[in-house]
Amino acid sequence: MIEVKGLSKSFGDNHVLKNVNLLFEQGVPNLIIGASGSGKTTLVKCIVGLHEPDVGTISYDGRIFNQMNNSERKSIRKEIGFLFQGSALFDSMSVEENVMFPLRMFSHSTLKEMKSRVEYCLERVDLAGTNSLMPSELSGGMKKRVGIARAISFNPKYLFCDEPNSGLDPHTALTIDRLIDDITRESGITTIVITHDMNSVLEIGERLSFIYQGDLLWKGSNKEILRTDCTELTDFIYASEYMKEVRRHLISE
Repeated sequence: MIEVKGLSKSFGDNHVLKNVNLLFEQGVPNLIIGASGSGKTTLVKCIVGLHEPDVGTISYDGRIFNQMNNSERKSIRKEIGFLFQGSALFDSMSVEENVMFPLRMFSHSTLKEMKSRVEYCLERVDLAGTNSLMPSELSGGMKKRVGIARAISFNPKYLFCDEPNSGLDPHTALTIDRLIDDITRESGITTIVITHDMNSVLEIGERLSFIYQGDLLWKGSNKEILRTDCTELTDFIYASEYMKEVRRHLISE
């Protein structure tokens, strides 16, 4: 569980986050949605310590992260996995080497133990047998799955996913959504997903938080979002003509 209390962050006169209070629960994906520039990425950067909040606290299972020294923060960061928007694989490393990278950096495991963990992670994302492939030989969906395998290789307690479906076709995006959802639930991870993808919202969005111009305007589930009376959220989710037609149909029911 990750808890954010009274968090505000400004850059000069630009108030990016304003008194945000959020509880990210364990064992279920927690989705943060909002337009570009709304403050989503800044929120996550504050949570992982890349930005220091002006006020407020960030707690990892009761441990107040932004009041820790560097050594204490390092111990928390070892419990974090991160899936980057562009997968961020090392082009010069094979699939196996990419997945093993966090283990080489942070674990004291033997090579045999690390290889065993890599095999498990690749099997878990349905990429068994791809160990020797290079990133240039992978499709976009495969790169995302390697990114997930690397993110979970160190058995994290907390998983951050930045636009995991960016650049993927709808079928592959759905596969990634379900994979993140399954891994989160079976491993009891606290997962935070930044996304613009309404398919993701509707598919795995049990816990949704809508950020608008730095304010947390709405919290709810995928069962509630299509009937929300929050004007700013309505404008966000019904931006396309297709979604506007969906709304007209819902209202007429």
